Amino acid sequence: MFSQLAQAEIVNAAVLTATLHSDLGRDRKIGALRILRPALIAATVIPLFIDPVVTHGNGLSLELAGVAAGVLCGLAALGLMHVYRSPRTGKPVSRAGWAYALLWTAVIGARAAFSYGSYHWFPKQLTDWCVAHHITGAAITDGLIFMAVAMLLTRTLGVWLRAATVADGHDTAKLLAYHLSAPMK
Repeated sequence: MFSQLAQAEIVNAAVLTATLHSDLGRDRKIGALRILRPALIAATVIPLFIDPVVTHGNGLSLELAGVAAGVLCGLAALGLMHVYRSPRTGKPVSRAGWAYALLWTAVIGARAAFSYGSYHWFPKQLTDWCVAHHITGAAITDGLIFMAVAMLLTRTLGVWLRAATVADGHDTAKLLAYHLSAPMK
């Protein structure tokens, strides 16, 4: 099978390629395939590359931290994407530009650099840290994969929810501003 480094790099490349291909540019159609593609990637990646998930102790905490980091990064990415009704078709579309691409590239690049560094730059220090904190290498790999998948799924869920709101004829930004400015009852 693949080494842990190869596993992490495959996940990184798949997530970055799929995301930038589907999201960059103007008037990107939000259809069933665009919403289902990330779920299909996650369904493919998790069984192939995840070792048995750690269910206790510091390993579990590290895996959950990966999920939390992924959700936060996904929300940041979602904040850099605009979902609106197409003036031509009246259907929901999205727009994402260079800031969006830079965020995804920076996050995935940092994960890739950590994965590479764990084998080539700081393997002894990482091993010492793992021993001191009772964490396995598999838990670190799982945490990185969970982060990638959580970021992708968070962004996808947000796009889907925004598209549903736009399709219903509501402007999400105006709706949110209204609810935030309404007096508390």
